Amino acid sequence: MVRQPAGRRTREVDVLIVGAGPAGLTAAEHLAAADCGTVEVLERERQAGGVPRHCHHGGFGTPWTSGPRFAAARSRAATEAGAVVRTSTTVTGIPEARTVDVTGPHGLERITARALVLATGARERPRAARLVPGTRPAGILTTGELQQAVHLYGQYVGRRAVVVGAEPVAYAALDTLRRAGVTVVVQLTELDGPQVPPLRAADARLRHTVPLLTRTTLTEVLGRGRLTGVRLRHADGRTAQVPCDTLVFTGDFVPEAELARGAGLRLDRATRGPLVDTAFRTDDPGVFAVGNVLHAAEPAATAAAEGHTAAAAVRRLLAHEDRPHAFGPRLVAAPPLRWITPGRLPRDAPADDTLRFLARAAEPLPARGGATLTVTQDGCTLHSERVRGPVRTGNSLEITGTWVRNAAPDGGPIHVTLAAPRR
Repeated sequence: MVRQPAGRRTREVDVLIVGAGPAGLTAAEHLAAADCGTVEVLERERQAGGVPRHCHHGGFGTPWTSGPRFAAARSRAATEAGAVVRTSTTVTGIPEARTVDVTGPHGLERITARALVLATGARERPRAARLVPGTRPAGILTTGELQQAVHLYGQYVGRRAVVVGAEPVAYAALDTLRRAGVTVVVQLTELDGPQVPPLRAADARLRHTVPLLTRTTLTEVLGRGRLTGVRLRHADGRTAQVPCDTLVFTGDFVPEAELARGAGLRLDRATRGPLVDTAFRTDDPGVFAVGNVLHAAEPAATAAAEGHTAAAAVRRLLAHEDRPHAFGPRLVAAPPLRWITPGRLPRDAPADDTLRFLARAAEPLPARGGATLTVTQDGCTLHSERVRGPVRTGNSLEITGTWVRNAAPDGGPIHVTLAAPRR
């Protein structure tokens, strides 16, 4: 038993969800609606909703639904279903099984739950984590910092910007900069091309006159006090210096998995998030993980769908319908795939045709010919399908789970491979 500091209040709930983003709020809504007892959501930000709160572009559920509207709808649905959402409340640790230490407006608490759901989301790696040399002036932002500054606080972010990245989130950053009246002087990527549909890339390049430099690396940051420019190097060795007062690093998301790591949960080396099975169960009984803490970073609708699936597994646990589980075969993604999640099958894997897996490629593949995705175990092919369209590093492949019924729960690792089309 861990000793408690004086003045810390203790209490118990049925379900405790850490993180009020799309995954956490959706899980809370369905659990509260199913009358699963006391369902409580803890959120360290002042407002629930997660990252969509400061993403003012469309595409959240429908092409016309903005991020703030999506976040507000999810938060409203959770509270109307009966869940308690507490904001400005930070979980500082998980000292015991299904028990968290909390600090917030009501002081220090230790809360124990019958089921604990980690939905802490993801974060972008900042400039320091990317090891870009140079000075440390003001004006260097991640996409999230940029969107919060512009959409939530109306802050000045500069006049001339350089954007690093060409994945979908980079184009959202271009939209935010344009809304703030900032001129994007150049967009650059180390890849051979943009990782978005051609029309999206052409719109930025032609209609909004944003030049895209491919196979280009940011080599140095310049300026004292405020950013004054950056140095670039092209693949052929040519270098250039670009004057600017704002630099935005986009993409390169990592799971916000510090709580899971501190609790000793098993992590997936490929995704760097908690390792879960198809019911989103971790290796600690009664502890679940869902959303972008597993696989930074997927769209809000994907995270919300996982929250729905996880809620069903939590209901089974609370109803004592969930047998003590053990991880079954491990899923292994082979290059050019970088990871696949969920990363385990349970030994009691149900024959559920609604199961879905997400896989992310480490390098883009062309659309011509169509890549082939294959799932094998112990030399036997469980599933094979042709991937439609190009494979981009900024988008995940969705793999149907119908093959799970053919997998041996006590068999060897399940290998997932992606073969490029023959030319």
